[in-house]
Amino acid sequence: MTFTPPSKLRTLLILGRVSNLPTVWSNCLAGWWLGGGGNRLILLEVTIAVTFLYIGGMYLNDAFDVAFDRQHRKSRPIPSGAITEKEVWQWGLTWLILGTVALVCLSKTTAMLTLALVACILVYDAIHKAVAFAPVIMAGCRFFVYLVAASVASNGVTGNAVWCAVALASYIVGLSYLARKESIHVPIQHWSAIFLAAPLVVGWLINDGITSHAASLLSLVLVGWVVWALHFTIGRAHPNIGASVSRLLAGIVLVDLLAVSDQIALWPVLAPCFVLALLLQKFIPAT
Repeated sequence: MTFTPPSKLRTLLILGRVSNLPTVWSNCLAGWWLGGGGNRLILLEVTIAVTFLYIGGMYLNDAFDVAFDRQHRKSRPIPSGAITEKEVWQWGLTWLILGTVALVCLSKTTAMLTLALVACILVYDAIHKAVAFAPVIMAGCRFFVYLVAASVASNGVTGNAVWCAVALASYIVGLSYLARKESIHVPIQHWSAIFLAAPLVVGWLINDGITSHAASLLSLVLVGWVVWALHFTIGRAHPNIGASVSRLLAGIVLVDLLAVSDQIALWPVLAPCFVLALLLQKFIPAT
């Protein structure tokens, strides 16, 4: 049987792991709102620029991982022959530069946070296969996405924005430690799942009074979703880590919803991001 490479467009979408983009957009919206909201055109610019950074980071992830993928993941675009390594480097750096330039022009604070975000992206891509603490670096990427979005809002980087960014980062740590086991086939360390609970703690701390009812509802939804996602892996003789990770990735939107649970008007904007992430996963792999 001969291998038929996917179309060039599909190859580019796979490289960019675009099924996860709705989670990036929800991060930007939540971070911006936690910073006080404000100019929606600036929010749109930030969202587009961060999208470029995400896609660039994903391209460079494959570029750095080419040796590993040739040995362990031969179906990935470069080892399968769907695209050349040189093209992936060119695409990745182009997206990263475009996103960086668009953000550093906004303000000094945004520029500094953007450079920190880009540094996390590059460091993660370069060393994530070699170091055990790589999930922490990945978490740093999402942490700085929140702060970059908050920095362009009316009140800037608020305490709530920082705490919710920490909660999101913790969730990403738990998710990423599980995701690492998918490609290197080592025993699953179930203790890492405890990090997935951090958003529940922060949600409880920052919401009180009437808003606590909305936070409680969304906390239950998030708990149910995480349990559903983990049941594909935990306690299984043949764990399906990919199924768990893809669902946990979509669950990032639920974390964002919990972060802004007091703003019910945002629910109709964020909820479709969750649905869209799940739909896109049917066509483009999330990992």
